[in-house]
Amino acid sequence: MHNAANEPIIVCDHVSVAYGREEVIHDACLSIPPGSFLPFVGPNGAGKTTLLRAILGLLKPRHGRILTPFHRRRPGYVPQQKSIDRLYPVSTRQIVTMGLYPQVGWWRRISRAQKEAVQRALEELNLAEHAAKTFGELSGGMRQKAFIARAVVGQADVFIMDEPTSELDEQSEKDLLGHLHRLSKEQGKTVLLAHHGLNHICDMAPLLCVFNHGHVSMVKTEEVRASRGNAHA
Repeated sequence: MHNAANEPIIVCDHVSVAYGREEVIHDACLSIPPGSFLPFVGPNGAGKTTLLRAILGLLKPRHGRILTPFHRRRPGYVPQQKSIDRLYPVSTRQIVTMGLYPQVGWWRRISRAQKEAVQRALEELNLAEHAAKTFGELSGGMRQKAFIARAVVGQADVFIMDEPTSELDEQSEKDLLGHLHRLSKEQGKTVLLAHHGLNHICDMAPLLCVFNHGHVSMVKTEEVRASRGNAHA
């Protein structure tokens, strides 16, 4: 875990990110404490995925710098469902076990303790009875939970989720957000997630990272709620 509770775990210091000549993120300054449950919200194309990918190190900022702890411990990353091949020819248990590979390598046998950790993660996310199913046999919610369980087994301190509920029904969305929120509140995990709206999430997150035409700001959730209420009044 991160050492100092008052020290940010992720910092974006005047970060701008571009695709070619088009600058998508303009001068973003964020300081994210460990244990945060922080939704990235805003319209499609506003830059949510772009900044998450930059934080992961998959995109290099045009300007500024991003500080993360990922040189010490890899983050748990769950990409958008539409980017995942549903014909993935592996079982749910195998997907979760993949979270151990950074520690043990691809070819070494895993220990009994590690097998027990995989089983605990399956049970924690209500996946145990689906452990033998292939990825293609799982529902959308179960697929997302399998990738969360993989990150849990990998002992990630930071979870980065790109639209994790975009293809889920309402109940599955509530269940998944609830589990991510518990990871933050009960286990001190830092959870960053791009989210397509405010449904089900306002009561969980005191702060939102709001994207508007490439500009990024941290806003209290109650202020966003109030502004939306005034707009509909």
